Amino acid sequence: MPKLTFINPDGSRTEVDAAEGLSVMEAAHRNHVDLEGACEGSLACSTCHVVVAKEWYDKIPPASEDEEDMLDLAFGLTATSRLGCQIIVTKEMDGLTVTLPAATRNMMVGKK
Repeated sequence: MPKLTFINPDGSRTEVDAAEGLSVMEAAHRNHVDLEGACEGSLACSTCHVVVAKEWYDKIPPASEDEEDMLDLAFGLTATSRLGCQIIVTKEMDGLTVTLPAATRNMMVGKK
């Protein structure tokens, strides 16, 4: 099972086992990593924003245009930012490292 490493806002690291086919966001939730996901992976927010380690960024499938649009709303956007709900874990991603931003911008609060 691939291992993912989450670097928390305080700098601590959390290594988890992630089943293939799960998103990075789902792997975080199943392992009690504090990564929000207000829209539950429906690509309607940017609260599952993660920063992919530079050495991994070109090894994962590129972001879709819809993901890029949502990333524009993310707090602390970087050149290697992605939405955790859009990165689907494969065996080739064993060792993937992502950093959780210090804050999120939840545009869904109060919306119905």
